[in-house]
Amino acid sequence: MNEPTRKYRKKNEEGSRSTQKNNKKKELKSILTSLLFVDAGEKNEEQHKKKEDLMDGYYSEVEESNYPKKRKKLAGGDSGSLRRVWVKERSGAWWEECNKPEFPEQEFKKAFRMRRLTFEAICEELNSVIAKEDTTLRSAIPVKQRVAVCLWRLATGDPLSVVSRRFGLGISTCHKLVLEVCTAIKTVLMPKYLQWPNVVALRDIKGEFENISGIPNVVGSMLTSHVPIIAPKMNVSAYFNKRQTERNHKTSYSVTVQGVVDHRGVFTDVCIGWPGSMGDDQVLEKSALFHRANNAGLNLSGVWVVGGCGYPLLDWVLVPYTQQNLTWTQHAFNEKIGEVRRVAKGAFGRLKGRWGCLQKRTEVKLQDLPFVLGACCVLHNICELKNEEMDPELLENIDDDGDYAEVMEPEVAFRSVSSLKARDAIAHNLLHHGLAGTSFV
Repeated sequence: MNEPTRKYRKKNEEGSRSTQKNNKKKELKSILTSLLFVDAGEKNEEQHKKKEDLMDGYYSEVEESNYPKKRKKLAGGDSGSLRRVWVKERSGAWWEECNKPEFPEQEFKKAFRMRRLTFEAICEELNSVIAKEDTTLRSAIPVKQRVAVCLWRLATGDPLSVVSRRFGLGISTCHKLVLEVCTAIKTVLMPKYLQWPNVVALRDIKGEFENISGIPNVVGSMLTSHVPIIAPKMNVSAYFNKRQTERNHKTSYSVTVQGVVDHRGVFTDVCIGWPGSMGDDQVLEKSALFHRANNAGLNLSGVWVVGGCGYPLLDWVLVPYTQQNLTWTQHAFNEKIGEVRRVAKGAFGRLKGRWGCLQKRTEVKLQDLPFVLGACCVLHNICELKNEEMDPELLENIDDDGDYAEVMEPEVAFRSVSSLKARDAIAHNLLHHGLAGTSFV
C-alpha cells in the first residue's frame, strides 16, 4: 500500500470518529432537553393543580355565603355541582360601622347631613318603593344602604368611584342606586314636602314676611340659581353661562333652578333644568308657576312673590326699582325688598351647602338632572322642617350666583300698569309709616 492511500484511509477514519462524537453529543442534548421538558411539565401540572384547589376553595366559600339555606343543582345535571359565581371582594366596613346604633350621632350627621332619626324616617317612607327582594344569586341591598349611598353622593359630590369604595359596591350599582332613590324622593316625597301652601299657611307666611320687611301680602321670595355641569354634547351654546364665565375667567356651563321659598327658607315651588344661558325672566315664563298664575290654576290675586331685577314686574311679581337716580322713597323700598330676597338667598346657600353635588360639575346626564336636583330640594325641605342644624363650615365658599341680576341694569319690561301703581303705593307707605330704613343714606 502506497503512502497516499494510507493517508487517505487515516483521514477517513478520523472523520468517521468525529462524526460519531457529534452524533453522540446530539443524542445527549436531545435526552437532556426531553428530561427538562418532562420536569417543566410536572411543575406546571403541580402549579395548575394548586390553582384549581385554591379556586375550588374560593368558589365553595362564595357558594356557601350566597346559598346559606339551600343549594340547588344545575338544571339537567346529575352530579349536583353548583353554579360558580365570580364576585369581586369589596369592603363595606365603613357603612357597617355607620349603621351600628353606637356610631356617634355627630359623625353620622356629618356624613349624611341629618340625624339618624330623620334618616330612618326617610327610609321608612321610601321603603315600599325602593326595597328589593333577594334572588338565588345574591342578597338584595338593604333599603338603609340604598338611601345612604344616595345621600352621601349628594352630600359630598364625590365621584362614583369614591362612593363605590366607601360602600363596598360596584360603580354601576352606585350610579343606579343614586338615580333610583332620587326618582323615588321626587315621586313619593315631593308631593308631601314641597307644595304650594294652602290658604291657612299663606296667611301665616304673609304675616311673617311683613314682620321681616314691612311689605304686606308677600307669600314668597323667588331666586334663580345655577348648577354647574360638564359641557353637553348637544346645544352647547344654550347651556353656556356667560356671567359665571366672566366672573371666574373660565368657560362655564350650567342649568337653572328657580325656587320660591317661604319665610323659613322652605321651598314651596321649584322649576328645574332650563339651560344656563336663559335669563331669570325667560326661566319664569317657562315655569309651571307662571302658567298656573296666568291661567287661573293658582290664585295669586292680591299677593306678591318678590323677585330680583332680572324678573319682570307683574300683577303678582314684585321687583326692585332699577332706573338711574332713584328717589329716597325708591331707595327705601329697594332696601326692604332686599330683606325679603335675603330669605331666598339664605335658603339656596343652605341647599348648596348641605348637598355639595350642586357646587361641582356633575356627571349626571341632562335628562336625569331634574330628578337629582329635585331630590336635593325635597331633602333640603325635610332638613329645614326637622330643624336639622347645619355645620357653619358647609356655608363657606359657596358661589352666590343669586347676585348676578342685582347689578343695576335696565328694568325688564313690565307687563302691568296696575303693578307699577301698586309698587309706588307700597314704597310710599313704607316711608310714610317710618318702616323704611336709612342704610342707603
